[in-house]
Amino acid sequence: MKILVAQRNPVVGDIDGNTAQVLESMEEARKKGVDLVMFGELTLCGYPPEDLVYHHSFLDSMEIHLERIVKASKGLTVIVGLIRRNINAGEKHLLNSAAVIHDGSLLGFQDKWLLPTYDVFEERRYFEPGKDTRIWEIGGKRIGLIICEDIWQHAGYVGYTRYERDPVLALVEHSPDILLNISASPYQFQKPDVRVNVCAKAAKTLGCPVVMCCQVGANGQIIFDGYSVYVNKKGELCQLGKGFAEDAMVIDLEAPSCPVPFEYNAMTNLLQALQLGVKDYFVKCGFSKACLGLSGGIDSALVAYIATRALGPENVLGISMPSCYSTEACQSDAKTLAKNLGIQFKEIPIGEPFDTLRHLLEPHFEGKEPDITEENLQARIRGIILMAMSNKHGYIVLSTGNKSELALGYSTLYGDTCGGLGVIGDVTKTRVYDLCRHINKIENKEMILNSIIDRPPSAELRPDQIDLDSLPEYGVIDNVLEGYVENYLSIDEIAEKYHIPQEQVLELIQKIHAAEYKRRQGPPILRVSKKSFGIGRRYPIVQKWL
Repeated sequence: MKILVAQRNPVVGDIDGNTAQVLESMEEARKKGVDLVMFGELTLCGYPPEDLVYHHSFLDSMEIHLERIVKASKGLTVIVGLIRRNINAGEKHLLNSAAVIHDGSLLGFQDKWLLPTYDVFEERRYFEPGKDTRIWEIGGKRIGLIICEDIWQHAGYVGYTRYERDPVLALVEHSPDILLNISASPYQFQKPDVRVNVCAKAAKTLGCPVVMCCQVGANGQIIFDGYSVYVNKKGELCQLGKGFAEDAMVIDLEAPSCPVPFEYNAMTNLLQALQLGVKDYFVKCGFSKACLGLSGGIDSALVAYIATRALGPENVLGISMPSCYSTEACQSDAKTLAKNLGIQFKEIPIGEPFDTLRHLLEPHFEGKEPDITEENLQARIRGIILMAMSNKHGYIVLSTGNKSELALGYSTLYGDTCGGLGVIGDVTKTRVYDLCRHINKIENKEMILNSIIDRPPSAELRPDQIDLDSLPEYGVIDNVLEGYVENYLSIDEIAEKYHIPQEQVLELIQKIHAAEYKRRQGPPILRVSKKSFGIGRRYPIVQKWL
């Protein structure tokens, strides 16, 4: 048997377009002499569809388009993910399913057993768990079929739940010749090779090869990295799909299986994820042009680079908005960076509107010394300029705040938090520096100026200001973020693990909670870490726990 693993990039809600992708891959399978073609989880509607599933017309459309696929399946076996109505008893009215189609006939469905409802996943909100499993006898092969999460618990990688059943163990008595898993597993930093271990565990338990078909592309804040997997019955990786790109991986089950290494660079992958996130956000939303404030600092430099690679330099505008506190070095670096990237560049000074607003408010601020109010005025003027350019010329504003700043509320509401997409809002400050150094390495030139990388970070909102005036070292902040936000460690555990005074850990954690209301009003954030502020992390704004 030959299998084509169709690693596609579906669009949420574009059932007609997604069906066209399925039919295209089916035709490619015929040309390559393939017996079976498999697609990712919920390919027909895209993942995650969220509350679109409550619309009856949405479900009706999937049924209609499934019929198109069935009619077009002559000579092929097709496995495709979709949502279907639950006609049996149960709490929920829907099922997350894989349709099994063979030679013009719909053989049936395999429903997803394990429904993740943690982090970015909300499947128990919508779906009833599957209850039955079976072997699909096709082309002389006994095929086991499960969906995404169904394979993860068995490998011990599900830390948030204790499912009562293990779909892999349920298949042991059926002795499958091969196990197929259709997946929509999101990207996170340093995760890609984990899927190989997950598949390897199932292969060793069942004594058969395992094929995992992964989704690729970004839908909103969630990014899918591809890297579909084929392991032999010993659990050895034999084939790997492309990362961050569509692919059509052909597997010949009768051919000798030769182990291959899984080699990847974590920093390159992170860049690819962010670029794909920006590209798909724009393409799938119908946007084409982006603008951002180009300050001469490292955060805006990184965002400008990512946008340039994702959208093309002709579609990116960098705007320098100097004030009386902006240094000549930063202004010069912003201009040079724009030239290096080949993007459009404008300079719009904010001195005059800042003076106007100060004079306007002076009678109302009588008796009060200048403070953060005047600093925030500058940030909000810049936000007004960016949004005006967006309205007038059709640019989508890219927010340049990093995760470390967002964590502590080191940002200005309706100022530097404004925008249509937070590109690096899930990238810590220390990793921002790592990425910029990595960019210069892979570009083999000083694409992002060393003067930008080496300069102490500053908002430049008052004379001689640097971030360290208000914040601890970013290395300290990021260690607390990793310990508290991503791994839920206690104050004592964080203090001991990272050698940080308990009082400082407590102070930073209190700031993280105090800034919750700010983050709720920010733009959507591309999720690339274990735990993002943009999606998947839920904390009350009003609380007195700490």
